[in-house]
Amino acid sequence: MEGATLGLAIATFGGALAVLLGGMGSAIGVGLAGQASSGVMSEDPGKFGMLLLLVSLPGTQGIYGFLSGFLVMLKVGLIGGTPASLTTVTGLLLLAACLPVGFTGLVSGIHQGKVCASGVYMVAKQPKDLMKPVIMAALVETYAVLGLLITILLLNGITLK
Repeated sequence: MEGATLGLAIATFGGALAVLLGGMGSAIGVGLAGQASSGVMSEDPGKFGMLLLLVSLPGTQGIYGFLSGFLVMLKVGLIGGTPASLTTVTGLLLLAACLPVGFTGLVSGIHQGKVCASGVYMVAKQPKDLMKPVIMAALVETYAVLGLLITILLLNGITLK
């Protein structure tokens, strides 16, 4: 594999990794909160609307990973352009830029799902206190947002060579 093709392959792997890790974190987190929610709704189906917010919150990490992967594809010309010839070092830089959103998405998605599942149990007993577990889940979300922000800043700072 020549250098330019290898650089593009490494950069593409970075974008794919961001999507994969963020998606995994979200899938696990939404699954945890969804399981708890299903149990509560089996006894009180009227709580669906309240619980939907808690179940959907861990899904944002997958969106952040998707956005990052999309930004990589735009940057290297895989969408709406001609694919760039990248050096191996540039490809590695783009891969490294995707790691913050990927790993914070994986870890925070899982832990946000756990916080949301606990919040579901709280809302089952105290429906008026819905915003308390939402705020707790938002605290976990902060780290996924920081990972996305660093990834965006790193991607914007890398000059294609």
